[in-house]
Amino acid sequence: MNTAHPIDLDSYWMPFTSNREFKRNPRLIARAEGVHYVTPDGRRILDGLSGLWCCGAGHNRSEIADAIAAQARELDYAPAFQFGHPKVFELASRMRELTPDGLDRVFFVNSGSEAADTALKIARGYWRQKGLPGKTRLIGRAKGYHGVNFGGMSVGGIGGNRKLFGSTPETDHLSHTLLPENQFTRGQPDHGAHLAEELEALVALHDASNIAAVIVEPFAGSAGVIPPPKGYLQRLRQICDQHDILLIFDEVITGFGRCGARTGADFFGVTPDIANFAKQMTNGSVPMGAVVVREEIYQTFIDTGGPEYMVEFPHGYTYSGHPLACAAALAALDLFEREGFDRQVAEKAGFFEDCIHGLANHPHVTDVRNLGFAGALTLEPYPGEPARRPYEVAMYCWQRGLYLRYGGDTVQFGPAFVMDKSDIAEMFNIVGDALRAA
Repeated sequence: MNTAHPIDLDSYWMPFTSNREFKRNPRLIARAEGVHYVTPDGRRILDGLSGLWCCGAGHNRSEIADAIAAQARELDYAPAFQFGHPKVFELASRMRELTPDGLDRVFFVNSGSEAADTALKIARGYWRQKGLPGKTRLIGRAKGYHGVNFGGMSVGGIGGNRKLFGSTPETDHLSHTLLPENQFTRGQPDHGAHLAEELEALVALHDASNIAAVIVEPFAGSAGVIPPPKGYLQRLRQICDQHDILLIFDEVITGFGRCGARTGADFFGVTPDIANFAKQMTNGSVPMGAVVVREEIYQTFIDTGGPEYMVEFPHGYTYSGHPLACAAALAALDLFEREGFDRQVAEKAGFFEDCIHGLANHPHVTDVRNLGFAGALTLEPYPGEPARRPYEVAMYCWQRGLYLRYGGDTVQFGPAFVMDKSDIAEMFNIVGDALRAA
């Protein structure tokens, strides 16, 4: 920190942060370039999580910055309700092209959290408009993460995010698929597809006439990168089809490259009824998210919307489809297609996998998981303090010039798609040193 001009740290209530610890030991980032952050005192920090899973193209891409600047000079804001601007329609068309066939209508929001709550509202509203108002129950999964608004938090399955606030009623959860027999699996594990049958048990308990939707991440991210067992997502799709339940994929982390495919749906070969996106849409440069739905879902709202001048779906945000966000997203998606980020990840994923599993025999490592450019280590806890060792490892790495994410009993990795093999090797070498020092 620049001691000549010290920063007042007191006023800011930091999100998802141990405020007391941080303000005793601040970790400030002044700028970024490529796959590195730079601290105020000039230290280069390798970014092991591409921001928060969102800067896959690398930081400060001039193509995106130039598009945002040009848009700010042309049109800084346009009302999202009852009026539009050209780029929001252009972006919706681009999203339609890049998402799986059958997902054809795009609703813009400002974050993954807003995408989750929007998707849940769409699901409930859809069934009401279909004359089935009893279909209100929403089913998530243990260890799932769908943002921190009340709907997403309620279907989410991370206890620490829920215990202070409670949750909304009419939600249930499937079991997570992090099984002991799958420890140290490379990619998708062989065991656990049977856990999808729990959805049949919930149908038997509540009856399908009361269930609106199931929401899952193609692979769980924030709980520590939990790939789905082989056949698991396919079975969820079958059960949802059998009982007229909507299937929602939260693609906020998996969308646009992370798996080595355009989307998680493409990678796993399962198309949901609704898919949520955010993060990589703008490469993290401007907040934005999207919910993409089947044509029939959209058309149901249109056909039951009353007179033509009436609002069919009374939902939205002041900044839905913001002009600057649209400009950033169009530029980011141009980069995605031109530089083939999905192809880059697919080509380097094997090297990433070898590097992360090279830590399997290091001290305190009890599990290693990976898929595409995402991975996590589970670490042996101190007695009664499961979160302490990941914190210590992450702080050691920060001092050595590496930023990674720590949460619960895991440390997590999500490098930029453009990170080369030498940087990947350096990242895991630093982590290896940290584990030996822990």
